[in-house]
Amino acid sequence: MPTLLSVNNYYYVRGGAETVFFEHNRLFEEIGWRVVPFAMRHSKNLESEWSEYFVDEIEFGESYSIAGNVTRATKVIYSFEARRNLGKLLERARPDVCHVHNIYHHISPSILGLLHDRGVPVVMTLHDLKLACPAYSMLAADGICERCKNGRLYNVLVHRCIKGSMALSGVVFAESLVHRLLGSHERVNRFVAPSRFYIEKLIEWGFDETRFRHIPNFVASERYSPNFSAGNTFVYLGRISPEKGLKTLVSAAALSGCSVRIVGTGPQLEELRLLADRLSADVTFVGYLSGAALHDEVRAARAVVLPSECYENAPMSVLEAYALGKPVIGARIGGIPELIREGCTGYTVPSGDSDALAHALRQVTDLPDARIADLGREARHWVEQEFSASIYRERMLDLYRELQ
Repeated sequence: MPTLLSVNNYYYVRGGAETVFFEHNRLFEEIGWRVVPFAMRHSKNLESEWSEYFVDEIEFGESYSIAGNVTRATKVIYSFEARRNLGKLLERARPDVCHVHNIYHHISPSILGLLHDRGVPVVMTLHDLKLACPAYSMLAADGICERCKNGRLYNVLVHRCIKGSMALSGVVFAESLVHRLLGSHERVNRFVAPSRFYIEKLIEWGFDETRFRHIPNFVASERYSPNFSAGNTFVYLGRISPEKGLKTLVSAAALSGCSVRIVGTGPQLEELRLLADRLSADVTFVGYLSGAALHDEVRAARAVVLPSECYENAPMSVLEAYALGKPVIGARIGGIPELIREGCTGYTVPSGDSDALAHALRQVTDLPDARIADLGREARHWVEQEFSASIYRERMLDLYRELQ
């Protein structure tokens, strides 16, 4: 029975990365693999027989004592605890391959050298751009940011990129610098990127293209019941924060006269409410939804809108919309255009352009309902053919076999 060591900071569903982490584990357990997790202790964690090896909790930016902050800062930079605990786990588990997801600021890249020294092949999924950008997203207060290119990592400190804090930004600067000097990421055998855009961007920043493998995310479409009937409203689902382009969406709703429903929570919520009121935009703020309630909201829509203004990777919301039988209007930025077949599964518009987005909303509103249904059916078919769980697993198995 092959053993997969699966590593992620959190061992509960906290966001998109954790969803991929748990679904990845499930897919390999289904075919008889033993999956051994390594994560951080947390009150919300799921049960695991391996939890005794997990590392102590670190909530980045939380208030601790001065001594506690110093201890946690050193762990963020380089966690000897993670190396020690993982070393004990490796003696017991003896994995055939290790798959790393999000480890920064908690487990830390300190474990990568240990895995290499023990002869365990390492695959790392790039859920963000942390490999190049200390602040993860190549996004600053003034928009898209590539100031740290060519080794200029000090910009994360100059611009206080982590929560506007000089102290936190300093810790992250030190973390990035230390692991660059140690060559920690040179110990990773292959990086898996869900979007081709991320590979192209990292190659542009000087990374070796032979170390990347493009394996798209997947959605278990059999869990989604589609509705191809065309609704009258447009739906955004996700975090309500500036990089998601929601001011552009609210402005577009006002310009087009179309009805938009925004599902989610986040720090920009009140600002958007005020903007919608000022512009007399037909925007409803639905709040947080999940599970069946979220699916019902999407099924009732005409299309899903993703107006991002950041380097998105491969948003699961696009694949989930398709699985529910809905086309997508997406911003032409990051990996989003790769997931939209123009005029077949949806439409793309320039990022940050409220006039162009308003035109697209109006255009989709004016399409015959039968045409909207056809777009939804084509989207569902594409997900089933190209983004299924079985295809994802086979691609990953091929990669694992290549490294063993």
